Formats: sequence, structure tokens, C-alpha cells
Amino acid sequence: MLRKFIYIAGTLLLLGSIAWEFKLNILMWSMPKIGSIIYPIHENIPTSWSEGPEVVRQDDRPNIILILADDMGYNDISSHNGGAADGSLKTIHIDALANSGILFSRGYAANATCAPSRASIMTGRYPTGFGYEFTPVPAPGRLILSWIAEEDDSELKGRINKELSRNLPPFMEQGMPTEQITIAEVLQDAGYYTAHIGKWHLGHANGMDPLSQGFEDSLSLVGPLYAPEDHPDIVNAKFDTRIDKMIWSLGQYSARFNEGDLFAPDKYVTDYYTDEALKVIEKNKNRPFFLYLSHWAVHNPLQALQSDVEQMSHMSGHNLQVYAGMIAALDRSVGKVVAKLKDLEIYGKTLIIFTSDNGGANYIELEDINKPYRGWKISFFEGGIRVPYIVSWPEEINSGQKSDSPVHHFDIFSTIAAAAKVTPSNEKEIDGVNLLPFIKKEKLSQPHKTLFWRSGNHQSVLHENWKYIISKKENIRWLFDTSTDPLEKNNIIDIHPEETNLIEGLLSKFNSEQKEPLFPSAYEVPILIDKYDGEQYVEGDEYIYWSN
Repeated sequence: MLRKFIYIAGTLLLLGSIAWEFKLNILMWSMPKIGSIIYPIHENIPTSWSEGPEVVRQDDRPNIILILADDMGYNDISSHNGGAADGSLKTIHIDALANSGILFSRGYAANATCAPSRASIMTGRYPTGFGYEFTPVPAPGRLILSWIAEEDDSELKGRINKELSRNLPPFMEQGMPTEQITIAEVLQDAGYYTAHIGKWHLGHANGMDPLSQGFEDSLSLVGPLYAPEDHPDIVNAKFDTRIDKMIWSLGQYSARFNEGDLFAPDKYVTDYYTDEALKVIEKNKNRPFFLYLSHWAVHNPLQALQSDVEQMSHMSGHNLQVYAGMIAALDRSVGKVVAKLKDLEIYGKTLIIFTSDNGGANYIELEDINKPYRGWKISFFEGGIRVPYIVSWPEEINSGQKSDSPVHHFDIFSTIAAAAKVTPSNEKEIDGVNLLPFIKKEKLSQPHKTLFWRSGNHQSVLHENWKYIISKKENIRWLFDTSTDPLEKNNIIDIHPEETNLIEGLLSKFNSEQKEPLFPSAYEVPILIDKYDGEQYVEGDEYIYWSN
């Protein structure tokens, strides 16, 4: 072990002494090697999912499947604005799922980055209500961000607090507080079998891991790669953006079952997780189960199967073809899950929710993924937080429905709990609402009058038809009337002082009720609203500074 730490220390010292143009390449070369030394990766290890009874239990509660995509843009599903490549990629299975129940066109993520959104989904609360405000970043990622800030000579520069960055808790300890009650814990206590597959990103140390947070079994993502980079059946797409280089530098192709040894799955990760989900469904078809299928797709690094990319040859550009291939694999996953439920004759009694943790990212250099909305992941403009949001339950929800009512990630908790006929012990703390009465037209009002988003310097409020956005230190403010300007094109803050004062008062009250962040923001980065990462800032371009 001492030799391992000497190797790591020596590598980092070497990095610190090398010119900037070589630092990142050295890091990308060294980090996977360091990781494989500390945590050796075995060949594929078969999973051993818990198995339910051989005969059907007399229980009328539904099975529940929550499918969460990662960084999926609003326009990535063809139910919205045509899908990738102006409609030439059809997400037929996701569209069919939407047609079988209800598609919420104004489904909102809890945050514009992944970890707080996931915490909100799991708890039914604003993540800021228990201090989970920022997304944990591994130490190498913070190192890269500090290099960027040091070397950046652009007009808009990132701001790094090195002292805070050095004193942050270890990555695995930057998780959701264990006293928070998850929907998995609620369902497990009610007799449900609970299984987690894929990304977690809510901590793994000190009881933060999925097995300690209500899941009986867990197959976790460890490395961000979908397959080995040099696999002959894989097509990669890389970008000259810092975030993309950071992700590749952290690259491991690995998973872990029930917190056991790391191993390399035996196929492309999206298909691997899907096939494992089918095993869970098959083994537990005779008892109520909760399956949280948390895909890495379509987060970068962009990697797709050659067979999927070949179907996208009509599209313009290698990057788009690979990205579309990744969407096709995710869509295939949804189709396989639904087909398995139908084969087992449990489809009608299964509640399926499909959404994404935030909007599409600016660092994959594809401009239409959040079309027609402005902004990206890492901003509270609609492109960063408006996401696919589908609820299907054939025996209980009429098919073919669409709704433009604003709904939020934290509503998933209450909706699932109500479907399972469970009252959470912390019901008074829950911010979300049960959507079923609204879906069934038992309630004709809107589920929410006001919604809030906060990530340090960048904050937003949706109050009735008014959308307010602020980048605080810069005092850059926007106000939009979403009833006439849903695309957030016309900033009318100067001509609506009364409405602005009202909403700023609501935001001030909300902030006074939230907890201090569990770990501080160590950096702030500028995000252009209308240009993807790498495009040149021009005076007059609108931007925010994002804290994390």
C-alpha cells in the first residue's frame, strides 16, 4: 500500500512541474493506471439478484420501475420536437411509453446537475432543504478546473477557491445525509423488494451507499466508460473541451455488485444494465418490486456500439452519429423492459416513470439537444432543467395523455408512495405532491404554484407564469412571462418591477428556510446561455456563473 501512495504522490508532483499543455495529457494517461493499482478490476462477475416466491402473492400493489437517463436533452426524444438530427432519430419505445400514459411537457429537474436532482428524486424534497446543493467532483476533476482557471485568458474566467477545494471532504463522503428517508427505504419497509442498477452519485462512505439507503441489491456504476475505449465494436467521439477530457481521464470500465469487487461488465454498459434489469424483473415477478434503473446514458464520454452508429449514417457529423447511437441504445432499453413486463403479464400493474436528471450538456458540442429551449445543463434556463418526464401505469392511467402543468422531480417520491399505498413517516417534510389525482383529473388545479432552484450564485423561481433567473454576484437578472414567451427570449425585468419584487421576496423567504451546504462551492464557472462550450464569447452574449 505504501508503494501505491508513493506512486500516486510522485505522479501528482510530476504533474505539478510540467507545462500546462502537457498536464492534461499526463493526467489522462496516469489516472486510469492509478485507479487500477488501488482498485483492481476483475473480469465479469455474474450477479446474484434476490429471488421472489415461485407463486404469485396476493397483493394488489403495483410494481414500480423508475428509469432515469443522464444528461438527456429535452429534444432527444421524438415525442417532443423531433428528436436528434431534426427528427431523423425516432425514440419509438420511449414514445410508446409516453403514449401508454401521460407525457408532461413541463417536467422539471430539481437541479441542472445530477447529484442534487438524484437526491431530490430519492427524498421528495428540495435538495437544498438538507444542504445537498452541489454535485461532488473527484479530486482530479477539481485539479483540472484549477488549471483551467489559472490558464484561462478569456474575458469570462472561472473562479476557483483553492483553499476550499483543498479542504473538501473526500469524494465518496460528499453524499446525501443518511438521516434522509429515501423512497427505497419507504418501499422496503412496506414489503417491497428493492433493486438499484446503474449510477448512484449520492455518496458511498459512512452508510450513504444504496444498500444502506433502502436497496436490497445494488449494481453500481463505478467507471464512466461504456466499454473499453479500444473495443472493436465501439465507436468513440471526443471533444476539445475540458469537461470531456476530464471524463476520459477518469475512465474506467467497471461495475460493482452489492459493494463487492470491481469487475468489467461483459457488454456495452447500457445493454448490460438493461439485461440485468430484465433478470430483476424475471426473478421478482411474483412479488411487488421497486427497480431503480439509473442509466449512465447519455452522459459523456460519447461511446456507442458500431451497429447503432451504422444506423445513423444519414446524419451529418460523427459526433451526432455516436450520440444518436447512444440514444438508440437507451430507447432499446425501455423497449426491452416493457416487452419483458408484457411477456410476464405484469405490464398493466406496473407503474413506470421515465425522466432525466437534467438537460443536455454544452460540452458535447451539439446545439439542438435542448431545442427549442435556451440554455444547458449547468444553468436554470429551460434547456438546463426541462427534461423528458413520463408516467405510465396501464391499469390506472388513461393512455394518450399530455399535460403542460409544471411538475418536478420531487413529485416522483410522493407519486410512488401513493401508488404503493404507503404514508412516509416524514410526510410533513416532503416538498413534492402525488401526481396521480392530477393525472386522473380528480384534481383540476395545478400541482405547483411556485418552484425554486438554487446552486450558490445561480438561482431561479417559477411563480405561476413568471420565470425569474439571477446570477447573483454579477447581479444579472432575467424575468420572463412564460405564458407568452416560453422560450425565454424577451427579458422584461425592467418593465415589471412589482412582479420582480414579489418573486425576489419569495426567493428570499425560500433561501432563509434552506440549510447551509453540506460542503462548500469551491469554484464558479461561466456558462454561455446560447453557445456550447468552446464557442467564443462575444460582447453581448448572455451568461451566468454557476457555483459548484
